[in-house]
Formats: sequence, C-alpha cells, structure tokens
Amino acid sequence: MSAERGDAGVGEDLLQTLRTRIADGFYPMGSVLPAQRVLAEEFDVSRDTVQRVLRELKSEGWIESRQGSGTRVVKPPTHSTTQTQDVPRLRAALGRFVARAFAQPTVRLDVFTLTSESLDAHIRLQAERIRLGEISPERIELRMLLPDEAVALPYPRANRSAEDEGDMEAIDTQLQERLRGITRRHTSSLRAALRDLETEGLVPSVTVEVRKVPLVPPVKLYLLRNAEALVGPYEVVVRSILLDDETEIDAVDVLGLGSTLTRHVNDEGDPNSTGSVFMESWQAAFDSWWDLLATRP
Repeated sequence: MSAERGDAGVGEDLLQTLRTRIADGFYPMGSVLPAQRVLAEEFDVSRDTVQRVLRELKSEGWIESRQGSGTRVVKPPTHSTTQTQDVPRLRAALGRFVARAFAQPTVRLDVFTLTSESLDAHIRLQAERIRLGEISPERIELRMLLPDEAVALPYPRANRSAEDEGDMEAIDTQLQERLRGITRRHTSSLRAALRDLETEGLVPSVTVEVRKVPLVPPVKLYLLRNAEALVGPYEVVVRSILLDDETEIDAVDVLGLGSTLTRHVNDEGDPNSTGSVFMESWQAAFDSWWDLLATRP
C-alpha cells in the first residue's frame, strides 16, 4: 500500500471489495481478475498489498493463479446469470436484500450470523448511497446476534492428522482467535458506518444493538423484520487459512461468503402460505433468542 495510506485497513478494504464482487457475480465463475498493477492503481495500494490480498483469496478457495494465465475465479458466485429461463432462480443475493431494506423509510433488520463479514460490506455500500443522496431512510434499526466468545466453536479448527496431534490445541486457539478478530473488526466497522449517518445528520434516527448468544449458528439468517428473510447454511469444508505470520494452516472451516441463500417473503394476504409461516416462525425464533438467551457485550 502507499506510504500515505500504509495501514492494514486499506488492504482489508480491498479484500472485502474483491470478495463482494466475486460473491455478487461482478467477477463471474471462470473470469480472470484484473492485473495486480490495475488493482493497485484502482485502490491506491501497493503491489505488495494486492499480492497479500490475493494470497488470502486463494487460501479461501475463491481464486487460483497460474503462470502466464493470470488469476482466475474458481468459486461460483452467490447468484448466477447463466441459468436458463425454464429454471427458476433459487439463489438470492445479500446485496439486493440489503438494498431493498434500505429503500424503505424505516430499515428494520435482524441478523444472526457468525462474523458479520458479509453484512459489513453491504451496509457500508448503502451508507455511501445515502451520502450520495440516492436513498434517504428516516430510521435505521439493526439487531444483530453473534456467538458468545465464551462458546467453544466447532470451526475453524486444524484438520487433524496422526502425525501432528501434539500442536492441535494451540493451532485451534490461534484459528479461533483469528475468527473472533474478524468478527470484532467487521462489527465495529458496520456499527460505525451506521452511527456516522446519524452524527452527520443524514439519517434522523439510527439504532444499532449487538448481543451475544450461547449458540453457534448453523445458518446465517437475515430478517427484514416481519416481511422478508434470507437464510443460508454454513457448509463445512477443509481449506487452507493464511495466518498473519504468513503460516498456512490446513483447517476445517465454513463457507460464509458465497454460501447459497434462499429468499422467503411474508404473504400478508395469506397467513397460511409457506412464506408467511416461514417468516412467522423464524421471526419468533430470533425474538426468543434475543429476549431470553442473549446478553449485551
């Protein structure tokens, strides 16, 4: 990154942007990413920062690099435009869901997730749209549930093998602390992005409340309160994780960014419809976790 902007946050911005572009299909499956020089110029960072970000994307399974053929996207995006018209689109995109929420005069979002990483990128995008005058919500309310840090997580953890059992506990601790650091960073980022809107006088009322719950979510859940839901399972995979000291760990982890999301809508005209029953049951479940299990950090 440039000397003037030499902090880790700049590289993190690039990493988040590339993840979001891939997940939303901006860089579709099989496409080649822009050259390192082009990315460095677009984001005003150094080639070293670009290379570090690309290594992280590779470790997460998004891309692969081959000498002479560039860096290619190898993980399918969240939604695809290549489906035939005869096949209904079953996948949904978080970006569109958040955009629909922020198009309302009152934004009321309930979220239960592992890290808030995906949500952070889309919240900051909507905050920028508010600053540009494209949308103008009057009130924003966000309730977010995250796993309590005292809860032992089943992932990420080192992929066990007979010859290295002795180091596993220390590696697991390092991997989980990395995950918690990601959660803290993105939670702080989205909280600041929303509260700054109120401070700057762009949104009259903003409420952001985050609580910790003694549960590990098997799915990510996004609720536009009592109206619409996105639900996506966390698929458990084995992948390489790049630690801050450049060590690569073969780990059991979950797919968050890029996971398949399904959309469900409350049908106000038919309380017995599948969408209405789905929304009612998941909203009630979230409210019960929030009221009876969660604690304020």
